[in-house]
Amino acid sequence: MAVRPLIAVPGRFSAGATALRYAGVVAARAVAEAVWRAGGEPFVMYPGAPEEAAVRLSRCDGLLLPGGSDISPRRYGADETHERVYDVNDAQDAFDLAAADHALASGLPTLAICRGLQVANVAAGGTLRQHLDPDHMAYAHRVTPEPGSLLAKTAQGEPLPVSCFHHQAVETLAEGLTVTARAADGTVEAVERADGAAWFLAVQWHPEDTAEADPFQQALFDGLVRAARGEA
Repeated sequence: MAVRPLIAVPGRFSAGATALRYAGVVAARAVAEAVWRAGGEPFVMYPGAPEEAAVRLSRCDGLLLPGGSDISPRRYGADETHERVYDVNDAQDAFDLAAADHALASGLPTLAICRGLQVANVAAGGTLRQHLDPDHMAYAHRVTPEPGSLLAKTAQGEPLPVSCFHHQAVETLAEGLTVTARAADGTVEAVERADGAAWFLAVQWHPEDTAEADPFQQALFDGLVRAARGEA
């Protein structure tokens, strides 16, 4: 049996979880299962000191930056915080930003989901819209990847039905990234490295929501694991 490539998934702090006596550090089961189906070994990484992120990630074959709560607006230079910003956690922000920075600098194969896309954009110097009106919470729509993009190649270039759950989005795109899909209202739905120098794909939707039944969504996790094996 081939060894499964190790895919780091930064854990999310949780106030509680079934059968635990304490607060938890967790990953969404749907994310872990999608990585497992792809042939990867999902590894929930404790979001510890950001200065240790690069060394710890050097032991891994790939990175999945998952969804989660909002990033502190001060991380991208905002003077004010919108009233709808929720559940900001500075320790979580610091680790996720350090992980994204390492991935972009090192070329570690990376799939970023929802908050993960926003983290990557902020880590690279971009900004966010703090609240969309109307928002994209529990919102389903279709996106068409840009021809020739990593997203198009990975998901076979088809129009994708996507499941969204977010109220923030990219405002100013970071230098070094390029948009490869948008929603009908113009919201950025996917970004990649502009230079294409490494396997890096960030999507604003939640492919794990439908990946078990939708091969186009599962293909994103499959692509990450192939890249982690050095096959992409």
